[in-house]
Amino acid sequence: MNTVPMVHARSLPTVLRDILGLMKLRIGVMIMLTALVGMIAAPGPLPGFTVTAMLALSVPVASASAGMFNQYFEADEDQRMVRTRRRAFVTGALPRSRWWLLLMAAMLLLAFVAAWYAANLLAATYVLLGAVFYGGVYTVWLKRRTPMNIVIGGLAGSFAVLAGGAAVAPASAPIPLLLALALFLWTPPHFWSLAIANREEYANAGIPMLPVVVGAERAARAVLVGTVLLAIASLLPAAFGLGPVYVIGALTGSVYFIHRAVQLVRRPERAQAMRSFFASIVQLSLLLIAACLDRAIA
Repeated sequence: MNTVPMVHARSLPTVLRDILGLMKLRIGVMIMLTALVGMIAAPGPLPGFTVTAMLALSVPVASASAGMFNQYFEADEDQRMVRTRRRAFVTGALPRSRWWLLLMAAMLLLAFVAAWYAANLLAATYVLLGAVFYGGVYTVWLKRRTPMNIVIGGLAGSFAVLAGGAAVAPASAPIPLLLALALFLWTPPHFWSLAIANREEYANAGIPMLPVVVGAERAARAVLVGTVLLAIASLLPAAFGLGPVYVIGALTGSVYFIHRAVQLVRRPERAQAMRSFFASIVQLSLLLIAACLDRAIA
Protein backbone atom coordinates (compact mmCIF):
# COMPACT_ATOMS: atom_id res chain seq x y z
CA MET A 1 0.00 0.00 0.00
CA ASN A 2 1.41 3.40 -1.03
CA THR A 3 1.69 6.03 1.65
CA VAL A 4 1.81 9.77 1.25
CA PRO A 5 4.91 11.34 2.83
CA MET A 6 4.01 13.63 5.70
CA VAL A 7 5.52 17.06 6.05
CA HIS A 8 6.57 16.55 9.68
CA ALA A 9 8.68 13.49 8.74
CA ARG A 10 10.97 15.56 6.52
CA SER A 11 13.61 18.16 7.26
CA LEU A 12 12.56 21.78 7.47
CA PRO A 13 14.89 22.93 4.62
CA THR A 14 13.36 20.29 2.35
CA VAL A 15 9.82 21.35 3.21
CA LEU A 16 10.70 25.01 2.64
CA ARG A 17 12.26 24.15 -0.71
CA ASP A 18 9.08 22.36 -1.77
CA ILE A 19 6.91 25.29 -0.66
CA LEU A 20 9.08 27.75 -2.59
CA GLY A 21 8.76 25.44 -5.59
CA LEU A 22 4.98 25.79 -5.41
CA MET A 23 5.30 29.55 -5.65
CA LYS A 24 7.08 29.58 -9.04
CA LEU A 25 9.42 32.29 -7.78
CA ARG A 26 11.30 32.71 -11.06
CA ILE A 27 8.07 33.73 -12.74
CA GLY A 28 7.27 35.98 -9.79
CA VAL A 29 10.62 37.76 -10.05
CA MET A 30 10.13 38.32 -13.78
CA ILE A 31 6.65 39.74 -13.19
CA MET A 32 8.03 41.97 -10.43
CA LEU A 33 10.61 43.32 -12.87
CA THR A 34 7.89 44.11 -15.40
CA ALA A 35 6.05 46.08 -12.70
CA LEU A 36 9.20 48.07 -11.97
CA VAL A 37 9.62 48.74 -15.70
CA GLY A 38 6.04 50.02 -15.77
CA MET A 39 6.91 52.44 -12.95
CA ILE A 40 10.06 53.63 -14.66
CA ALA A 41 8.40 54.04 -18.05
CA ALA A 42 5.39 55.99 -16.74
CA PRO A 43 5.51 59.79 -16.88
CA GLY A 44 6.18 61.50 -13.59
CA PRO A 45 8.61 61.16 -10.68
CA LEU A 46 9.22 57.75 -9.18
CA PRO A 47 7.80 57.15 -5.70
CA GLY A 48 10.10 56.72 -2.72
CA PHE A 49 11.94 53.53 -1.83
CA THR A 50 9.34 52.26 0.66
CA VAL A 51 6.43 52.68 -1.74
CA THR A 52 8.40 51.15 -4.60
CA ALA A 53 9.51 48.19 -2.50
CA MET A 54 6.02 47.49 -1.14
CA LEU A 55 4.44 47.58 -4.57
CA ALA A 56 7.25 45.55 -6.12
CA LEU A 57 6.96 42.84 -3.44
CA SER A 58 3.17 42.73 -3.64
CA VAL A 59 3.43 41.56 -7.26
CA PRO A 60 5.46 38.34 -6.65
CA VAL A 61 3.35 37.57 -3.55
CA ALA A 62 0.19 37.72 -5.67
CA SER A 63 1.95 35.75 -8.39
CA ALA A 64 3.05 33.13 -5.85
CA SER A 65 -0.52 32.66 -4.63
CA ALA A 66 -1.66 32.10 -8.24
CA GLY A 67 1.25 29.74 -8.92
CA MET A 68 0.42 27.69 -5.83
CA PHE A 69 -3.22 27.49 -6.88
CA ASN A 70 -2.18 26.39 -10.36
CA GLN A 71 -0.19 23.47 -8.95
CA TYR A 72 -2.92 22.65 -6.41
CA PHE A 73 -5.62 22.57 -9.08
CA GLU A 74 -3.57 20.74 -11.72
CA ALA A 75 -1.96 18.02 -9.60
CA ASP A 76 -3.83 15.25 -11.42
CA GLU A 77 -2.72 16.50 -14.85
CA ASP A 78 0.81 17.21 -13.62
CA GLN A 79 1.39 13.56 -12.73
CA ARG A 80 0.93 12.63 -16.41
CA MET A 81 3.68 14.98 -17.61
CA VAL A 82 7.41 14.34 -17.22
CA ARG A 83 8.07 18.06 -16.85
CA THR A 84 5.74 18.40 -13.86
CA ARG A 85 5.42 14.98 -12.24
CA ARG A 86 7.98 15.78 -9.54
CA ARG A 87 6.03 18.73 -8.15
CA ALA A 88 5.31 18.54 -4.44
CA PHE A 89 1.53 18.15 -4.69
CA VAL A 90 1.99 15.37 -7.26
CA THR A 91 4.51 13.33 -5.29
CA GLY A 92 2.71 13.86 -2.00
CA ALA A 93 5.73 15.60 -0.51
CA LEU A 94 3.20 18.27 0.50
CA PRO A 95 -0.31 17.01 1.26
CA ARG A 96 -2.97 18.68 -0.91
CA SER A 97 -4.96 20.02 2.05
CA ARG A 98 -7.61 22.72 1.84
CA TRP A 99 -5.47 24.75 4.27
CA TRP A 100 -3.35 25.63 1.25
CA LEU A 101 -6.33 27.41 -0.29
CA LEU A 102 -6.63 29.54 2.85
CA LEU A 103 -2.93 30.41 2.65
CA MET A 104 -3.25 31.35 -1.04
CA ALA A 105 -6.24 33.59 -0.32
CA ALA A 106 -4.39 35.25 2.57
CA MET A 107 -1.34 35.91 0.37
CA LEU A 108 -3.48 37.43 -2.36
CA LEU A 109 -5.32 39.64 0.14
CA LEU A 110 -2.02 40.75 1.65
CA ALA A 111 -0.65 41.64 -1.79
CA PHE A 112 -3.78 43.62 -2.66
CA VAL A 113 -3.78 45.58 0.62
CA ALA A 114 -0.03 46.27 0.41
CA ALA A 115 -0.31 47.59 -3.16
CA TRP A 116 -3.30 49.75 -2.22
CA TYR A 117 -1.51 51.15 0.84
CA ALA A 118 1.74 51.76 -1.05
CA ALA A 119 0.26 53.20 -4.23
CA ASN A 120 -3.47 53.42 -4.98
CA LEU A 121 -6.57 51.32 -5.62
CA LEU A 122 -5.98 51.10 -9.37
CA ALA A 123 -2.48 49.66 -8.95
CA ALA A 124 -3.79 47.21 -6.35
CA THR A 125 -6.60 46.15 -8.67
CA TYR A 126 -4.11 45.39 -11.44
CA VAL A 127 -2.06 43.29 -9.00
CA LEU A 128 -5.21 41.38 -8.05
CA LEU A 129 -6.35 40.92 -11.66
CA GLY A 130 -3.00 39.43 -12.69
CA ALA A 131 -3.35 36.65 -10.11
CA VAL A 132 -7.07 36.12 -10.79
CA PHE A 133 -6.54 35.82 -14.55
CA TYR A 134 -3.76 33.26 -14.13
CA GLY A 135 -5.28 31.25 -11.32
CA GLY A 136 -8.95 31.57 -12.22
CA VAL A 137 -9.48 32.47 -15.86
CA TYR A 138 -6.54 30.55 -17.34
CA THR A 139 -6.03 27.62 -14.94
CA VAL A 140 -9.65 26.82 -14.11
CA TRP A 141 -11.65 28.03 -17.08
CA LEU A 142 -9.58 28.17 -20.26
CA LYS A 143 -6.71 25.70 -20.14
CA ARG A 144 -8.77 22.54 -20.69
CA ARG A 145 -11.41 24.10 -22.92
CA THR A 146 -9.73 25.81 -25.86
CA PRO A 147 -6.43 25.83 -27.77
CA MET A 148 -6.62 29.62 -27.51
CA ASN A 149 -6.22 29.30 -23.73
CA ILE A 150 -2.91 31.11 -23.55
CA VAL A 151 -4.05 33.95 -25.82
CA ILE A 152 -6.68 35.13 -23.34
CA GLY A 153 -4.69 33.92 -20.35
CA GLY A 154 -1.81 36.06 -21.57
CA LEU A 155 -3.54 39.05 -20.03
CA ALA A 156 -2.28 37.82 -16.65
CA GLY A 157 1.27 38.89 -17.42
CA SER A 158 0.22 42.31 -18.69
CA PHE A 159 -1.35 43.54 -15.47
CA ALA A 160 1.98 43.87 -13.63
CA VAL A 161 3.19 46.56 -16.06
CA LEU A 162 -0.12 48.37 -15.67
CA ALA A 163 0.19 48.15 -11.87
CA GLY A 164 3.63 49.75 -11.99
CA GLY A 165 2.45 52.45 -14.36
CA ALA A 166 -0.64 53.19 -12.25
CA ALA A 167 1.52 53.65 -9.16
CA VAL A 168 3.21 56.63 -10.83
CA ALA A 169 0.45 57.88 -13.14
CA PRO A 170 -3.05 56.70 -12.07
CA ALA A 171 -4.48 58.17 -15.27
CA SER A 172 -3.72 55.77 -18.12
CA ALA A 173 -0.31 56.58 -19.61
CA PRO A 174 0.44 55.36 -23.15
CA ILE A 175 3.86 53.77 -22.60
CA PRO A 176 2.82 51.34 -19.80
CA LEU A 177 -0.28 50.47 -21.84
CA LEU A 178 1.83 49.72 -24.92
CA LEU A 179 4.34 47.71 -22.92
CA ALA A 180 1.41 45.74 -21.50
CA LEU A 181 0.25 45.14 -25.08
CA ALA A 182 3.72 43.86 -25.96
CA LEU A 183 3.63 41.47 -23.00
CA PHE A 184 0.18 40.28 -24.03
CA LEU A 185 1.43 39.52 -27.55
CA TRP A 186 4.65 37.95 -26.21
CA THR A 187 2.85 35.29 -24.20
CA PRO A 188 1.33 33.13 -27.01
CA PRO A 189 4.51 32.56 -29.09
CA HIS A 190 6.47 32.04 -25.87
CA PHE A 191 4.18 29.30 -24.57
CA TRP A 192 3.34 27.82 -27.97
CA SER A 193 7.06 27.25 -28.52
CA LEU A 194 7.21 25.37 -25.22
CA ALA A 195 4.02 23.49 -26.08
CA ILE A 196 5.48 22.34 -29.42
CA ALA A 197 8.49 20.96 -27.55
CA ASN A 198 6.22 19.14 -25.07
CA ARG A 199 3.30 18.36 -27.40
CA GLU A 200 3.07 14.66 -26.52
CA GLU A 201 3.02 15.37 -22.80
CA TYR A 202 0.19 17.89 -23.16
CA ALA A 203 -1.70 15.39 -25.30
CA ASN A 204 -1.25 12.66 -22.68
CA ALA A 205 -2.51 15.03 -20.00
CA GLY A 206 -5.57 15.92 -22.08
CA ILE A 207 -4.69 19.62 -22.32
CA PRO A 208 -5.67 21.10 -25.72
CA MET A 209 -2.66 23.33 -26.27
CA LEU A 210 -2.50 24.66 -29.83
CA PRO A 211 0.17 22.18 -31.10
CA VAL A 212 -1.91 19.27 -29.75
CA VAL A 213 -5.02 20.42 -31.64
CA VAL A 214 -3.59 21.68 -34.95
CA GLY A 215 -0.19 19.95 -35.09
CA ALA A 216 3.35 21.23 -34.72
CA GLU A 217 3.59 22.64 -38.26
CA ARG A 218 0.57 24.94 -38.00
CA ALA A 219 1.46 25.89 -34.45
CA ALA A 220 4.95 26.88 -35.62
CA ARG A 221 3.41 29.19 -38.20
CA ALA A 222 1.27 30.70 -35.45
CA VAL A 223 4.45 31.31 -33.44
CA LEU A 224 5.97 33.17 -36.40
CA VAL A 225 2.86 35.32 -36.88
CA GLY A 226 2.89 36.05 -33.15
CA THR A 227 6.53 37.15 -33.18
CA VAL A 228 5.89 39.54 -36.08
CA LEU A 229 2.91 41.10 -34.27
CA LEU A 230 5.04 41.32 -31.14
CA ALA A 231 7.84 43.07 -33.05
CA ILE A 232 5.41 45.68 -34.37
CA ALA A 233 3.87 46.28 -30.94
CA SER A 234 7.31 46.47 -29.31
CA LEU A 235 8.22 49.48 -31.46
CA LEU A 236 5.07 51.47 -30.69
CA PRO A 237 6.37 52.99 -27.41
CA ALA A 238 8.98 54.82 -29.50
CA ALA A 239 6.15 56.96 -30.88
CA PHE A 240 5.29 58.11 -27.34
CA GLY A 241 8.64 59.11 -25.93
CA LEU A 242 11.00 56.14 -25.66
CA GLY A 243 14.19 56.83 -27.59
CA PRO A 244 16.95 55.14 -29.59
CA VAL A 245 18.24 52.92 -26.77
CA TYR A 246 14.80 51.37 -26.45
CA VAL A 247 14.42 51.01 -30.21
CA ILE A 248 17.77 49.21 -30.50
CA GLY A 249 16.87 46.80 -27.70
CA ALA A 250 13.37 46.15 -29.04
CA LEU A 251 14.63 45.61 -32.59
CA THR A 252 17.50 43.35 -31.57
CA GLY A 253 15.29 41.10 -29.47
CA SER A 254 12.52 41.01 -32.04
CA VAL A 255 14.82 40.16 -34.94
CA TYR A 256 16.38 37.33 -32.94
CA PHE A 257 12.98 35.94 -31.91
CA ILE A 258 11.68 36.14 -35.49
CA HIS A 259 14.83 34.37 -36.72
CA ARG A 260 14.24 31.50 -34.31
CA ALA A 261 10.55 31.38 -35.24
CA VAL A 262 11.47 31.09 -38.94
CA GLN A 263 13.80 28.21 -38.10
CA LEU A 264 10.96 26.60 -36.16
CA VAL A 265 8.63 26.84 -39.18
CA ARG A 266 11.27 25.17 -41.32
CA ARG A 267 11.88 22.42 -38.76
CA PRO A 268 9.00 22.12 -36.25
CA GLU A 269 10.84 19.81 -33.87
CA ARG A 270 11.65 19.89 -30.17
CA ALA A 271 15.17 21.33 -30.45
CA GLN A 272 14.04 24.26 -32.60
CA ALA A 273 11.00 24.82 -30.38
CA MET A 274 13.20 25.15 -27.31
CA ARG A 275 15.47 27.59 -29.17
CA SER A 276 12.40 29.65 -30.02
CA PHE A 277 11.27 29.45 -26.39
CA PHE A 278 14.60 30.74 -25.09
CA ALA A 279 14.68 33.41 -27.81
CA SER A 280 11.40 34.72 -26.42
CA ILE A 281 13.03 35.14 -23.00
CA VAL A 282 15.95 36.99 -24.61
CA GLN A 283 13.52 39.23 -26.49
CA LEU A 284 11.53 40.17 -23.41
CA SER A 285 14.68 40.73 -21.34
CA LEU A 286 16.15 43.06 -23.95
CA LEU A 287 12.85 44.93 -24.22
CA LEU A 288 12.57 45.54 -20.48
CA ILE A 289 16.24 46.42 -19.99
CA ALA A 290 16.18 48.80 -22.96
CA ALA A 291 13.06 50.56 -21.63
CA CYS A 292 14.75 51.14 -18.26
CA LEU A 293 18.04 52.31 -19.79
CA ASP A 294 16.28 54.65 -22.16
CA ARG A 295 14.42 56.31 -19.29
CA ALA A 296 17.58 56.44 -17.17
CA ILE A 297 19.57 58.41 -19.75
CA ALA A 298 16.69 60.60 -20.95
